[in-house]
Amino acid sequence: MSLDLPRGDIHVYFSFPDQINDETLLTKYRYFLSKEEKEQWQRFHFAQHQHQYLVTRALIRTTLSLYINKDPSDWCFSLNNYGKPEIKRKPRDPHIRFNLSHTDGLIMCAVMLENDIGVDVENRERNNELIKIADRYFSSQEICTLHQAPKNLQKHLFFEYWTLKESYIKARGMGLSIPLDQFSFDITSKEKEGVKISFDPQFNDNPHHWRFLRFKPSHQHLAALAIKSKTNLRFNVITKKVVPLKSIKLFNLPFS
Repeated sequence: MSLDLPRGDIHVYFSFPDQINDETLLTKYRYFLSKEEKEQWQRFHFAQHQHQYLVTRALIRTTLSLYINKDPSDWCFSLNNYGKPEIKRKPRDPHIRFNLSHTDGLIMCAVMLENDIGVDVENRERNNELIKIADRYFSSQEICTLHQAPKNLQKHLFFEYWTLKESYIKARGMGLSIPLDQFSFDITSKEKEGVKISFDPQFNDNPHHWRFLRFKPSHQHLAALAIKSKTNLRFNVITKKVVPLKSIKLFNLPFS
């Protein structure tokens, strides 16, 4: 029996690849890969990256098979001009939309019907020169807020901005062709108001069409979800922790 996905429901799956080491499972995951995916998998130089890629592909394939009665190996995907993957649908298939993100130690996948959706997850233990990255790519408002924050909060604030920005450009399906400094997030307002996005005057988008959610799936990870909706449809978000082909459990994450 296929899992129901009502309009307005968003199912968000989190998988921790470091916890998946059962060779029987991994063998099944390899069986699901398409020819192109196998070639990509083999191109990874480090075993850690091979493993993450394998679990990522198994996650999306087995997740989609929860909703449509199809073997995980039978899913076919296409890429738009900016590299965003979409399902190659048959005419009678539900219009399921999905998006994936992964970082060290965590994979995130979200599915819903019809709406444009984007996700990003980041490991905030990275020690890059984050402020320099922000100074180069963020909006002037975000840069100002970041520099005014206490030093001990700047790293967390950076990843709040970064995950939101990545989720937005992934939902738009245009990747980094969208200049990151031409849209700005306000995440310092009262919690009940939620995250707000604004755009430069020359930027062709409407802030009222976007909703954003933030998650903290582990002590070291931050995640964000972007949904485009031109209606006042209420969204019902369900988060789950999954080991593909083995277990799916509710994962009670607070989100804002």
